[in-house]
Amino acid sequence: MPRTRFFLLFLFILVQLTAVAQTTPAFLQPNPRIDRWVDSVFTTLTPDERIGQLIMVAGYSNRTPAYEDSLVTLVRTYKLGGVVMFQGGPVRQAKLTNRLQALSTVPLLIAMDAEWGLAMRLDSTVRYPYQMTLGAMQGHDSLIYNMGAGLAKQARRLGVHINFAPSVDVNNNPGNPVINFRSFGENKYTVARKALAYMKGMQDNGLLTTIKHFPGHGDTDTDSHYDLPLIAKSRAEIDSLELYPFRQLMQAGASGVMIAHLNIPALDTTRNRPSTLSPAIVTNLLKNELGFKGLIFSDAMNMKGVTKYYPSGQADELGLEAGMDVLEFTYDVPAALQQIRLGIASGRLSQESLDARCRNVLRAKAWAGLDKYKPVVLDNLVRDLNPASSELLNRQMTEKSLTVLKNDRSLLPLQRLDTLRIASVAVESNTVTAFQKMAANYTKVDSFTMTSQTPDSLLNTLRDSLKNYNLLLVDVHLSNIRPPRYGMQARTAALVSELVATGKAVVTVFGNVYSLDKLTMPNDTVSSRSIEQAQAIVMPYQLTNYTEELAAQLIFGAIGAEGRLPVTVNQRFRAGDGLSIPSLNRIKYTIPEEVGIDGAYLTQQVDSLVNVGLEKRAFPGCVVEMAKDGKVIFQKAYGTHVYDASLGGDPVPDKVDDLFDLASVTKVSTSTPALMQLVDAGKFNLDGKMADYLPSYKKSNKADLVWRDVLTHQARLKAWIPFWQSTKNPDGTWKPKTFQDEKSNRYPIVVTDSLFEFKNYPQTIFEQIRESPLNAKKEYVYSDLSFYLYPQIVKRLTKTPFEDYLKKNIYQPLGAYTLTYNPMRFYSRDRIVPTEYDSLFRKTLIWGRVHDEGAAMLDGLSGHAGLFGTANDLMKLIELYRRGGTYAGKQYIAKKTLDEFTRYQFPELGNRRGIGFEKPSFTYTGNAPRSASKNSFGHSGFTGTFVWVEPDYNLSYVFLSNRVYPTRNNNLISSLNTRTYVAEALYRATKRGLRPN
Repeated sequence: MPRTRFFLLFLFILVQLTAVAQTTPAFLQPNPRIDRWVDSVFTTLTPDERIGQLIMVAGYSNRTPAYEDSLVTLVRTYKLGGVVMFQGGPVRQAKLTNRLQALSTVPLLIAMDAEWGLAMRLDSTVRYPYQMTLGAMQGHDSLIYNMGAGLAKQARRLGVHINFAPSVDVNNNPGNPVINFRSFGENKYTVARKALAYMKGMQDNGLLTTIKHFPGHGDTDTDSHYDLPLIAKSRAEIDSLELYPFRQLMQAGASGVMIAHLNIPALDTTRNRPSTLSPAIVTNLLKNELGFKGLIFSDAMNMKGVTKYYPSGQADELGLEAGMDVLEFTYDVPAALQQIRLGIASGRLSQESLDARCRNVLRAKAWAGLDKYKPVVLDNLVRDLNPASSELLNRQMTEKSLTVLKNDRSLLPLQRLDTLRIASVAVESNTVTAFQKMAANYTKVDSFTMTSQTPDSLLNTLRDSLKNYNLLLVDVHLSNIRPPRYGMQARTAALVSELVATGKAVVTVFGNVYSLDKLTMPNDTVSSRSIEQAQAIVMPYQLTNYTEELAAQLIFGAIGAEGRLPVTVNQRFRAGDGLSIPSLNRIKYTIPEEVGIDGAYLTQQVDSLVNVGLEKRAFPGCVVEMAKDGKVIFQKAYGTHVYDASLGGDPVPDKVDDLFDLASVTKVSTSTPALMQLVDAGKFNLDGKMADYLPSYKKSNKADLVWRDVLTHQARLKAWIPFWQSTKNPDGTWKPKTFQDEKSNRYPIVVTDSLFEFKNYPQTIFEQIRESPLNAKKEYVYSDLSFYLYPQIVKRLTKTPFEDYLKKNIYQPLGAYTLTYNPMRFYSRDRIVPTEYDSLFRKTLIWGRVHDEGAAMLDGLSGHAGLFGTANDLMKLIELYRRGGTYAGKQYIAKKTLDEFTRYQFPELGNRRGIGFEKPSFTYTGNAPRSASKNSFGHSGFTGTFVWVEPDYNLSYVFLSNRVYPTRNNNLISSLNTRTYVAEALYRATKRGLRPN
């Protein structure tokens, strides 16, 4: 033979051998351990028992003891090979599995149909996104691999050895009632690539897989559960489209293939013969032509797609005759065994071929570890099945799949929050939704709900209310993912169309992507009542907490969008459609694991520290919020507003959106940022003198005090002045022109519900500050006095009242609408946490009004105290500081200015202060977290509040409490160091990082 021909022949043989090695599933590859176990088990089995290994029956863990007894009897009597588990719960299923395995001579192969996780069948387990949702992701196949890996670990922990997944059907029929959202999409290359990642993730982690539904169930409008679908395609069409993903995954070593119940004349001309019973499809096409060597499973043998024309028993025998290895969900085991024996007797089936299949099933069992079977451990089972890594993965996949289909004038992400009056309207929901709650984290959003059953009278009221808003966030909640209506009630489309017709709607459809067709006008009709007339359209593909929360975060610019439609819905919405939307880098809300922190550890640390404070009654309740890398990772409320109702108020639980009196945190939330902006504008000089900005001080003892000294508390100012004490006579009555118990034109300043201040008395306070003596020595003495004055300075330099300036230039653009003075103008008292029962001055429980007496005498507004707000809105300001003065693309404060204000000003004098800000002591005193760096800064408040910024670790921290309830004499929060110890827990968790699950 010439050398060239010999070389070509050798090369051909080498390629063929390589192809065989590539397509041989792992469980069939040579393995002495597996070989020994298979031989030892096989020789103990009778011919009938070998047949039994090819049968899997259904198992349910949510049924009666009598049912379980019957299942045990069935499996034990016929020595069946496996059980396919369906509905139930993880602990119940584990107990049932252990019971079945204990009574089986040969360990059972436990299977589940868990395409989107164990939650497809079981409660209390992880639900991953549908394959259609994942089809929208552009790239990120590693996430799908990780999903497969995570699911494999969860399945194996539960005693499950095989997953009937992934679906590799190419869904190119929008009316498909059975595959639909279970497909990765209509592009065969995308389907193959994503399914391969999913399959490998499972198989690489010890879980057998079954790709389905061969030879392709994507182009049908009939559900094989209820009838036999007809696939009227040519062989060439099937070969080029439907078979492509199967080829790719089989070439990559798929361990199993599931055969669908389909009638396909192009592949088998026998009338009404389902593909499961077709030798032409199972043996000739799958085994011989495509060369598949793994396990071949039937689809459920109780489905009408097979039983309509072939009764139970006969269908099972014909399935094995066609070439299948395992009969899944055999409905009548005795009838099936009887028919199989008849098939052997007639020569249609050979015992030898069934023995070979039995050996393959045993090999799969050994590969899955059943040669060393151990019962499922019940301890910590639910915890182990719900690792934080799966929640993080769910968030990541959901985020990457979000698809924006329209975005007029680049409306998304929303900018200029201070110009928007936003209403969120949840369609087909009776309660405030997760989407609405998340949206409210970003700015003031008023929430409304409506359903198809809402009476017209209420709808009319809602229509009138919505006229007051210039932006509507319309979130459509479709609880049914399945065709033909996808949860779309008769009036749903009309309600959405009406909202869209306002010309100010951003529509998010939480449901099957094909539902968009129900909201689109037919053909080429142009109508203002079509969803296309929305200002923006967001498609999250399904209704979950993840999709709701992340869709809201997308709209507000915490995350971007890069998803694309995986299927064509209609002429308006086609496969590949989608817009890339950038992130504005607003605060993102996520879990600690996203930033490399062990959430369980962080929660345990914070909980234990806070609970000590609660037990010792250091404070009635508190809210803790933490962020890392610009992401809020911890947001939790503890305790109650008050200890009991004896002093007024109720011990209702604290909530994360409660408003607290911020006390001296006001200094770094009002005066300090305002001064920084004035420095940026060239209107305020830190090295100028007090008289430069306060003309009335030119002849005072404070005229030449330098602002840098003043703001670092070393200008010799007195620590404080108890202004209210000078308003009383020796007998305890009020002096003239101070207070009275009725409001009038002369006494308009409301101090409490029954105490009103003389209109000119605030000027007396400012005079007392101006005339107060100075301390003899220039040294660090913390003083409130200068902070009373900054509202006057800001108003004088900007021609704008202090609060108006703050809201216009800082709070409202940030979306921090709850940061306000005198909160009862805008919020009900039950959202505001009470502070002290003042038994000396105001003689009442301070609730909804400022705790600090001096600020109370200035109508609740001062630069040192008086600001109220939620932890979340305060976090936005703190994050602005951490980010160097920038937030959501807007520069509020120049970085160089912020750096100047937050550095140590006079460390050589032993003064630890920045300008306005607190800094860590040079030796640890507990005023800051122990691990705080020299670059960190923040402030504490008398009422029990604390904020801290750590640039070196990208940390931001807010702690709000009302420790002064019912008395300021309770200083346990400081002696326990609760606030800084909780902050230290964040440092420790950051340094510790993630630990293996």
